[in-house]
Amino acid sequence: MDDLLHVPLEQDLIHHGRLDRQLRIDGWNQPALEAATIGVVGDNDLLASLFLLSAAALGINHVVVIAPVVDEVLVKVAKRVNSNFALTHIEGFYTHPILDEWFKGCGLIVDLSHFGLANKLCLEKGFNERIPIVRGFCYKDRGVQGFVVFTYVRGREWLELERIVCANSFPGLHFDDGVFDTITAGIALEEVKNILMSKQISDTLITYARKTEEHSHRSKILVVGSGALGAFVGLGLAYSGFKHCTFLDPDRIELTNLNRQVLFYDAFGQSKAVTLASRLRDFFGMDAVARIAHFEEDTDISPYDVVFDCVDNFESRIVLSEACRNQRKPLISGGTSADAGQVVVYDPTKNTGTPAELLGLYSIVGNRTKGRPVREKTSCTYQPDPSVIMTNQIIAGFMVDAYRALLGGQEVGNIFYDSTSSGRIQV
Repeated sequence: MDDLLHVPLEQDLIHHGRLDRQLRIDGWNQPALEAATIGVVGDNDLLASLFLLSAAALGINHVVVIAPVVDEVLVKVAKRVNSNFALTHIEGFYTHPILDEWFKGCGLIVDLSHFGLANKLCLEKGFNERIPIVRGFCYKDRGVQGFVVFTYVRGREWLELERIVCANSFPGLHFDDGVFDTITAGIALEEVKNILMSKQISDTLITYARKTEEHSHRSKILVVGSGALGAFVGLGLAYSGFKHCTFLDPDRIELTNLNRQVLFYDAFGQSKAVTLASRLRDFFGMDAVARIAHFEEDTDISPYDVVFDCVDNFESRIVLSEACRNQRKPLISGGTSADAGQVVVYDPTKNTGTPAELLGLYSIVGNRTKGRPVREKTSCTYQPDPSVIMTNQIIAGFMVDAYRALLGGQEVGNIFYDSTSSGRIQV
């Protein structure tokens, strides 16, 4: 009998407490998200499913999606993350206005499709009914790959609309990439959040592009930190085909992690590293290994080809930077706040500074201690910093893509994302 009582109580705690860190953001309007019904137009790829997962984690409860398929694993996770998430899925392509009947009551449409007919139908619906259309897609063209996100509202009838209508009129084969999908879904959700909360949307095309690359999948990878950033890095590595990954983190999952650490939906109190490695093995067949430990000055990184820095404190970032500099290991360092983030890359073959040096962490920390990084009261229980899912998935996606570009021999620059700026992305 006690076990039967324990399960609903724990579920109730998770339901009421997991959104705490985003509720701390100034001007946040959670009821506007929970009351909204949004429509999604998808294709036969991952993009719409990744958007559904993030929307559910944010607390959007009502979504209608027209798409031929949704990813069963991601939708299952979405429903576990948010027990109030109600998804209506119409299986098929959005190819005729008669399907608009399903979108009755939707306050906005998110068009993530890859064919011009759907794009034009959505834009026409936005014009006629005066509802916003958030458009997002990935592309590859003439040796360049990237993504575009744009929010259409009536009055934006200008030439740049041509850039958000796909050249292929009807459904068919198209470029798709799980890492770019993750970033695109996060940026599109940021626009959705701003619309629902009556905040400023971007007034321009949000774009990112780089040269295409081919890379090996044989790297042995160490990911330090298995929270929101580390989990999305893990997803991105899985979607990119990397198999040999070790996740290092000393912490256990807390209730306030669950608004953004989407793979931990039922693992409250368990090890972050162990849970993340287990989920990546089960869902994606990754050869993932967990290590429950802090990263210290004497941590052996010699078996690894690259280190991903997904930690949450400056001391650990300094120790990571010094270890990778001393052992000449590439370091992909990511950091986020509630509305911004950055990716800083250390390439030992180039004459560049480490992330700790470039970000000025030594002056921030001051007289740091030797040995184990100072982590006193850095858990979410004691340090209730505002945080949301979007910046974590966006920065994690850019971190994985930076490593892929590095493997492909490209010059990799640092990336800065600011959700309050118009173009959002600065390279």
